[in-house]
Amino acid sequence: MHAFDHAARATKGARDYQEDASGFWPPETGAAGKADVPTANATRLVAVLADGMGGHTGGALASRMVCDSFIAAYAGRNGARHERLLEALQSANDAIASKVMANPILSGMGTTLIAVVFADDGVEWVSVGDSPLLLYRRGEIALLNEDHSLAPELDRLAALGRMTPEEAKSDPRRHMLRSAVTGDDLDLVDVSRHPLALEPGDYVILASDGLHTLETTEIERTVSAYAKDGSEAVASALIRAVEAVRDPYQDNTTVVAVRPLANGDGA
Repeated sequence: MHAFDHAARATKGARDYQEDASGFWPPETGAAGKADVPTANATRLVAVLADGMGGHTGGALASRMVCDSFIAAYAGRNGARHERLLEALQSANDAIASKVMANPILSGMGTTLIAVVFADDGVEWVSVGDSPLLLYRRGEIALLNEDHSLAPELDRLAALGRMTPEEAKSDPRRHMLRSAVTGDDLDLVDVSRHPLALEPGDYVILASDGLHTLETTEIERTVSAYAKDGSEAVASALIRAVEAVRDPYQDNTTVVAVRPLANGDGA
């Protein structure tokens, strides 16, 4: 039976407000993330991260609502984890729709979403938007989920020779979202097909797109340097690395780090 060490850290960046939100279920897990969670299908931990949009009030409200609604919906359901993930996503989307209907001034608010379920047989996830879900394994970082911004499309055009790589990287449309949780129909949803087994030393990292300030090699170096110190150290180090760049336009950045613990490992 696995336990999971987890932590979340955030920075406002260059902004004077925070539109990111994150959460865990169960919310109280005791020392080092250890929890005996009596849930269907051996769910040990759920981690959720959302990056809101729609201005100071709307974005912050959307991200918090979606995290809370998703966790409540997932916790209140039984059945296959794959189905629970999709049902909880729809519930979170419905919560945004209901809020906008009740208060039309909030029209246009929305958020990205990553939700990851950690269980004895591995991790499963659902995501909407461009917030990255990363796997750190043996010194390397891999992107697990789809990017629903225009960035992949622009990179594809560059690969076809229709624009230069430099033009693709600097295109102002690069961060426009093709899908988000707004209360409308969900255009694109990425959901895992089967559990991804974790290995000792792995980290699963959920992040808002502010982490893109760091190159993949810098993320790899940072996680490698602090991996033995636990999830709090890793999440804090990544946030410090983002702040150290001193980007005058730095977006909000939130990092959630989770690692599996060997049985009896409290470190």
